[in-house]
Amino acid sequence: MKYGMNLLLWSGEVNDTLFPVIENLKAIGYDGVELPIFNLDLDYAAIGKRLDDIGLQRTAVTIRTEENNPISSDPAIRRLGIDANKRTLDVCAAAGVQTLCGPYHSALGYFSGAGRTMDEWNWGVESMREVAEHAGQVGVKLAVECLNRFECYFLNCHADAATFVREVDHPSCGMMYDTFHSNIEEKSLRKAIQAGGDKLIHIHISENDRSTPGEGGVRWGKTFDTISGIGYDGWLVIEAFGLALPEIAAATKIWRRMYKDEMTLAKEGLHFMRQQIAKRK
Repeated sequence: MKYGMNLLLWSGEVNDTLFPVIENLKAIGYDGVELPIFNLDLDYAAIGKRLDDIGLQRTAVTIRTEENNPISSDPAIRRLGIDANKRTLDVCAAAGVQTLCGPYHSALGYFSGAGRTMDEWNWGVESMREVAEHAGQVGVKLAVECLNRFECYFLNCHADAATFVREVDHPSCGMMYDTFHSNIEEKSLRKAIQAGGDKLIHIHISENDRSTPGEGGVRWGKTFDTISGIGYDGWLVIEAFGLALPEIAAATKIWRRMYKDEMTLAKEGLHFMRQQIAKRK
């Protein structure tokens, strides 16, 4: 098992001011960090070198928007989405990222006013298959993320995400499990986790209020029982959000502080994950 921390708790991009935080995360025992990749014009090779020097591995997260939506009815917009995902994979490779996760299958926060159509499904599979081909060429794995119904309408449950990646049918395209979205959408956490099977390559550990894992309402016992039961030994990455960045607070609808401070959350969250895994060995 590898333990990571998503840097979105502090910033929307990796810059010099973030490296003291990153060094602290290494000091308290994290194996890696999850890089927010929204600005594609940073020197990601240099970022990767600095992370190598610190001794941290990395995963990454990105999104798509209405302007480059891979399931748009407009072929030109779908092309923009595919190309944006490919370019993101290029900078991931430059930074030494192992896995790119996120809801880059469709536009975050955009709603058609109805459920997904078969055309959208087919466009999504076709778009992701081309992206997966590129992922294989640059040596980065895709971990497709489903989101709750309040954030997207294309993939809302983990069974659908599993069906989607199996239809993409490429060795570089897997899926992730997220405890926050599952807490909203899934009737059975066990079935949701098991749905991924051999395609489950990444897990976000996120409390129901996006604060310190273990201090809220997620059914952690059932979650870790199932993670252990399927023999999962990949990344467990804490995804928490706060008030550090106004644009991230607005996007995640976080309006109040729900933890002491960011580094305390990281320390206590890591201890919680390690404790839960150790109890099941």
